[in-house]
Amino acid sequence: MKLVNYQQNGTGPDVLLIHGLFGSMENLNMVAKGLATHYRVTSMDVRNHGGSFHEKEMAYEVMAQDVITLLDHLDIRETAILGHSMGGKIAMEVALSFPERVSKLLVADISPVAYPPHHQQIIQGLQSIDLNSISKRKEADEQLARYVDNLGVRQFLLRNLAILDGKLHFKCNLDYIAECYPQIMQGYQGEGQYQGNTLFIKGGDSDYIRAEHRELIQKLYPNSQAKIIQGAGHWLHAEKTSIFNKIVGDFLQS
Repeated sequence: MKLVNYQQNGTGPDVLLIHGLFGSMENLNMVAKGLATHYRVTSMDVRNHGGSFHEKEMAYEVMAQDVITLLDHLDIRETAILGHSMGGKIAMEVALSFPERVSKLLVADISPVAYPPHHQQIIQGLQSIDLNSISKRKEADEQLARYVDNLGVRQFLLRNLAILDGKLHFKCNLDYIAECYPQIMQGYQGEGQYQGNTLFIKGGDSDYIRAEHRELIQKLYPNSQAKIIQGAGHWLHAEKTSIFNKIVGDFLQS
């Protein structure tokens, strides 16, 4: 079994952090930092992201197994899991398929439902960047701006660029992500149920978690509750870090 890239900080009960699409473990650094004073925090790069291995398969059952392989490697029998966006879907899949391994579940701004495709422009824009003709991230930003007008989103996406042997390259595997994109948009397909304490954290300005998802959430996670962070969008952990960290800390201690 292949092992995803990970790092650990702190001591205490275990918490695992899983980032979202086009991200890496660095995205949740401020969350990890806040938790590491009381917990042993494991941050991971999802397959095809960051420093993890590349493979042309991104079904949630498979990515959940990546998590279990990591926990087995680290000899962690049970952990709280916090996932954002795609990472939240992975966390939910782990809790439903391997409930005995999850002490508590925290899901940041995502539901266990299928979403219509909405990243095609981003994928197209990233694939359009001509890495052979540029040497600076600023030049990549100029090319990406034709497809993505939001500067903050571009800055986030271009964190995937790294320099190797004097040349820019993508750490994430864009082609595999593009090919597996229909899998990433899928909702939960199985018959599982997670009885453990679960917290859904929604950005008040985001529409990823909707009222019509409540019935399915209650069915899959009967012991779930929700918190809304007003004035935050989908990147709630970055936009309102101190509030987000307090909600997470309170829930883990409760």
